[in-house]
Amino acid sequence: MKAKITLLLTLFIGLNFGFAQQNEECITKLSIFHEYVKAKNYDAAYEPWMFVRETCPKFNNAIYVDGEKILDHKIDKATGAEKLAFINDLLKLYDQRAEYFASKTPIGEYGAKKSQLLYDNRKELNKTTEELYESFDAAYNADKATFQNPKSLYTYFSLMVDLYDAGKKPAQDLFNKYDDIVEKVEDEVNQYSEKLNKLAAKEDAGTALTKRESSYKRYYESYLKAYDQISGSIDSKLGDRANCENLVPLYQKDFEANKTNATWLKRAVSRMYYKECTDTPLYEQLVKAYDETAPSADTKYFVGTVLLKNGKENEAIGYFTESYDLESDTFKKAKLANRIGLILKKKGRYGQARTYFRNALALNPSNGRPHLSIAAMYAASANNCGDTTFNKRAVYWLAAEEARKAGRVDPTQKSNAAKSVANYTAKAPSKSDIFSAGNSGQSIRIGCWIGASVTVPSI
Repeated sequence: MKAKITLLLTLFIGLNFGFAQQNEECITKLSIFHEYVKAKNYDAAYEPWMFVRETCPKFNNAIYVDGEKILDHKIDKATGAEKLAFINDLLKLYDQRAEYFASKTPIGEYGAKKSQLLYDNRKELNKTTEELYESFDAAYNADKATFQNPKSLYTYFSLMVDLYDAGKKPAQDLFNKYDDIVEKVEDEVNQYSEKLNKLAAKEDAGTALTKRESSYKRYYESYLKAYDQISGSIDSKLGDRANCENLVPLYQKDFEANKTNATWLKRAVSRMYYKECTDTPLYEQLVKAYDETAPSADTKYFVGTVLLKNGKENEAIGYFTESYDLESDTFKKAKLANRIGLILKKKGRYGQARTYFRNALALNPSNGRPHLSIAAMYAASANNCGDTTFNKRAVYWLAAEEARKAGRVDPTQKSNAAKSVANYTAKAPSKSDIFSAGNSGQSIRIGCWIGASVTVPSI
């Protein structure tokens, strides 16, 4: 009996020693490959990384974080069968990460990564459009919240368009997916804007951001720029497939079955409005049904657009005001204020428009577009709001000052803001004009609806 116990103890100690020795080797090699990855020497990192991956797959999530970088490098550098092997190994790595570190592997995020990898290498993998779309669709539906990558959202929608063009998806599926992706992008923009606004408020209060906060600020700005870019690309991809000739018969056919379906009505009205299909009797019919089914800030806005189309401008503005007052969501209220401002701007009601643009800025300071709209209204009023030739041209300084604000607060508008500033500055008085007027450094009061002062640059 003693002999058996002694044997068991010997085996136990031996096994523990073996595990400890193995564990120590994994620690050493993990440290080695991680340092190589930090130095971007991915080829040198490959061998020690593979040892740890195969020997201690549960040891540390760095195996999968660094492994993705290593295999991305290998895929970029390889060709033919070798490249295909690395692609398949990266797909396997994603599955292993989900197996060993499920809590650190969001289904939507990593499903999107896998799907994008399949799409980017579709020729090598011989994947069909249907297979690729099904991969994206499964990941999106499994975990929509973490399916956030802008590139993958665009690819997902692009595949739907390709299937529609091939006659494999009906128009309603295409439009539903468009609405779904656009709403998803808006949600993401909302979240990143809120985070960015908090940091901007801290800076505006005179408190410097920490190194970590500055890093987050750059991160939020980069994502907002990416979402802004894909928003335009998604609209371009949809193109004329959602023109009035296609939309009107589709909604006429489905109206009776959906005339009390608030979601269907909202999407139909929105699409008809943004595709400028508002001159048809169907648009008014849809708006009326939408307002009767689910009256809200949204429906009051669209009723206002119908009244405006019918020449009832004052009634329309009353509905826009009601819409704005009803909206409680900060981000939606900011968007609504900007939309109402644009309508009033187009009608030449600049004072009222500026009020809504400023409301939009107060609600969402990181959106620079209202600043550019205000600047454009100032510039358009230069001849009407100055009492002398110099003062008329001085309005352009005011416009340039407003345009600069857009570039400061909104990463997506830096280029547009810079062009506007250059344009307005070129139209403002020159140094020789200032010298002749003898008003260097003085304040000029701009009248009419603008009601603001601008300081003449010192020379």
